[in-house]
Amino acid sequence: MSKIVLSHIDKYYGDNHVLRDINLTIEDGDFMTLLGPSGCGKTTTLRVVSGLENPQNGTMTIDGKEIINAATAYYAEPSKRGLNLVFQSYALWPHMTVRNNISFGLKIQKLSKDEVDRRVMESLRMMRIEDYIDRYPNELSGGQQQRVAIARAVAANPKLLLLDEPLSNLDAKLRVDMRSELKRIHRELGTTIIYVTHDQVEALTMSTQIALFKEGELSQVDSPMELYMNPIDLQAADFIGNPRINFIEGTARYQGGRLHVSCPLKDMVFDRADMTDEKIPEGEFPCVVAIRPEQVHILDKEGPDSQKVKVYANQPAGSETLVTLKAGDSEFISKQIGLQNYDFDAELFIHVPDEKINIYDAKSTRLIKKAR
Repeated sequence: MSKIVLSHIDKYYGDNHVLRDINLTIEDGDFMTLLGPSGCGKTTTLRVVSGLENPQNGTMTIDGKEIINAATAYYAEPSKRGLNLVFQSYALWPHMTVRNNISFGLKIQKLSKDEVDRRVMESLRMMRIEDYIDRYPNELSGGQQQRVAIARAVAANPKLLLLDEPLSNLDAKLRVDMRSELKRIHRELGTTIIYVTHDQVEALTMSTQIALFKEGELSQVDSPMELYMNPIDLQAADFIGNPRINFIEGTARYQGGRLHVSCPLKDMVFDRADMTDEKIPEGEFPCVVAIRPEQVHILDKEGPDSQKVKVYANQPAGSETLVTLKAGDSEFISKQIGLQNYDFDAELFIHVPDEKINIYDAKSTRLIKKAR
């Protein structure tokens, strides 16, 4: 069991307030990813959990046991927290074989030789590198070294595994392979994992929960699909998704329990059930219509609820084609699967399902109508 609760965590470096009142609960067995751009506080949060940094305010518990209490200056030692940490750098002993790199920490725990050997082989099999057991780090590729670093962490049977951008040094193909391995390890071991990355693809494909950071604050904590479908504000929406989400300026009016929205693409009406709990301004107000590129469907011909648009640019990329379209003065992108070719300035018809559209209050930047 390893439920972690962070409450009102503040961290300063001098006058720099890097973590601002962080409140985060990580349930036992979660794969929680701390996501955000560089400098947003995600790695500092991981270091607070691990004990490498002490916050100036707040508390933390693991399974109900107090680990941090800044008010009483109590900070449990990292070795007493039942966790293991994998850094971006592999941190392997260059003079030790793979076997000895993994077994070193286990021997310190005074485990029997048979138990050490069993754990070493089990962790290597899990990472599919048992054939490299007697090699030295300089005889391994970067991806193989990273697998050894993770195998070393897994062999200790930690109840909590912390991973700080472990795949950022790998090439694109290896990152895909390692994402699969990490997801499989999480499923097989059931270990609680906290994973730090700025790569949204890693976060969306591996996590059970994502904590999105913005300038030292928690912006949103949600499941990957809910974060993708309904980002809490315009900044979160702009950050999540590749290609990026389309923003189209419009106007809105809330009347009789319904939200009326007008933009260059089309006019829409949404029921109260589609809306969030955010306060909606009185009268007419500026809004932003947000549409994922894959929800812009290009039609063969005009149909019910279709809109006429003009092709501005065409970008075939093998498995997909990005088509830049114009409606009035507004530009937006449609993502089409496979190779497609559209002539510049050609007139097309598109369909965008109303239920897949997000609406944001342009002034507060907050989500007021969610997608489903």
